[in-house]
Amino acid sequence: MASVPQTVSRGDFDEKEKEKDVRTSNIVAARAVADAIRTSLGPKGMDKMISSPNGEVIISNDGATILKHLEVRHPAGKMLAELAKAQDIEAGDGTTSVCVIAGALLSAVSQLMSKGIHPSIISEAFNLAMNKSIEVLTNMSTPISLSDKQSLVKSAITSLNSKVVSQYTNLATIAVDAVLDVINPATATNVNLKDIKIIKKLGGTIDETELVHGLVFDQHTAHGAGGPTRIQNAKIGLIQFCLSAPKTYMDNNIVVSDYTKMDKVLKEEPKLILEMCRKIQKSGCNVLLVQKSILRDALNEYSLHYLAKLKILVVKDIEREDIEFICNTVGCTPIANIDSFTPEKLGKADLVEEVGTTDGKIVKITGIPNPGKTVTILARGSNKLVLDEAERSIHDALCVIRSLVKKKFLIAGGGAPEIEVSQQVTEFSKTLLGNQAYCVRAYAEALEIIPYTLAENAGLHPISIVTELRNKHAQGEKTAGINVRKGAITNILQENVVQPLLVSTSALTLATETVIMLLKIDDIVTAR
Repeated sequence: MASVPQTVSRGDFDEKEKEKDVRTSNIVAARAVADAIRTSLGPKGMDKMISSPNGEVIISNDGATILKHLEVRHPAGKMLAELAKAQDIEAGDGTTSVCVIAGALLSAVSQLMSKGIHPSIISEAFNLAMNKSIEVLTNMSTPISLSDKQSLVKSAITSLNSKVVSQYTNLATIAVDAVLDVINPATATNVNLKDIKIIKKLGGTIDETELVHGLVFDQHTAHGAGGPTRIQNAKIGLIQFCLSAPKTYMDNNIVVSDYTKMDKVLKEEPKLILEMCRKIQKSGCNVLLVQKSILRDALNEYSLHYLAKLKILVVKDIEREDIEFICNTVGCTPIANIDSFTPEKLGKADLVEEVGTTDGKIVKITGIPNPGKTVTILARGSNKLVLDEAERSIHDALCVIRSLVKKKFLIAGGGAPEIEVSQQVTEFSKTLLGNQAYCVRAYAEALEIIPYTLAENAGLHPISIVTELRNKHAQGEKTAGINVRKGAITNILQENVVQPLLVSTSALTLATETVIMLLKIDDIVTAR
């Protein structure tokens, strides 16, 4: 019996073309975002100058910072911006690397799809290759103890190498000391970075950045020249109410018909405020912190005058989000009204003093009774752009040390792990069959983008450098990497270029998951 010829409707053909166009569009958009920040990878990477509509200028080469301020309209492009954000949350470093890897994997996907391989097969193969890659990275890592401060500092310096402030290695030491001060190295499995506060103060150089075991407020005392500026054996109170005469809940007008009674009305407000100030003094408080009031100024000239006379040092305009940190540091309790102002709610410190700087004054609180809960990093810089970049660099260094607390393993940097993974995953692909083997090999080749880009950004010849690197690893030199400062292949561990295992595993996992997610999208619809 003759077979009936199968007909393909025009609708089916259009649907397939539509799927192909949507995937191609997504890949092009995501790769464009990855290519935009690829030049900022590594110690010799370029910086980006970001200008916002309100005239603010930011100079940075941190992937997460660049993508946060970049205006991306395509949904797939936005996914790459979210990818950098996810890497920043998980590991704090490697935000540029994760986007570069995702871009290279998308290029591989594009080539595989052009050969007619179905997205589902590519997804399965990439997932298999990712698991093998993480296994290889784990096997080549070196365990580390948190008591080995020298190794921690090396990791922090590596993260700072690609920053504008890379020459200031003191930031790495400060970041390590800050983390070790707020955790118990023997038992810690994570670090709460909210316990480490970074205060920025213009003036001086980044060399003058310091670690303070206590609190720093980047403002002067509230009562100016009249009150104390240095208090020893401080008893610290934190108030969340207004030191002024009480007001009625509704707007009222008071008409005084007898002018002789006017004087009595005017004297009543200072009298009430003086009583409140005396209650504060009676509790033993000699340092008063005042939360910034949302409705109106929490202090008026009478309260400042009386507090100065009573020798109470005042710091006002404390931000609401800083309240918890202050309480954890000095051991005080926020006080909501004057009747609750009791001695047991006060915090303690050995010294509170106003210190002059090249750009104004700051207030330092030091000698806290239970150190080890929180620390403050006072960042200094000659201008706002440098100061902002110093803050971002310190944050990245803190995140690198946090990664080592979460997963106590180190691996080499300089493109060494990516080449090693690429070679071992390529060998693994030879044990597979058909399209799956082809896809796994494509995944392995895509990982070479990291050493290729490092060499390219350093002004080296990328093809010859990557080829030489491949040969070194084929000969068993697992720690051979690109030394961008010497412009050659060296044993990267001897050069102290190391990074946490978590940074690399997180980057591979997140990049692969994002690429697989993009592969599964076959249509874009606009919601109402």
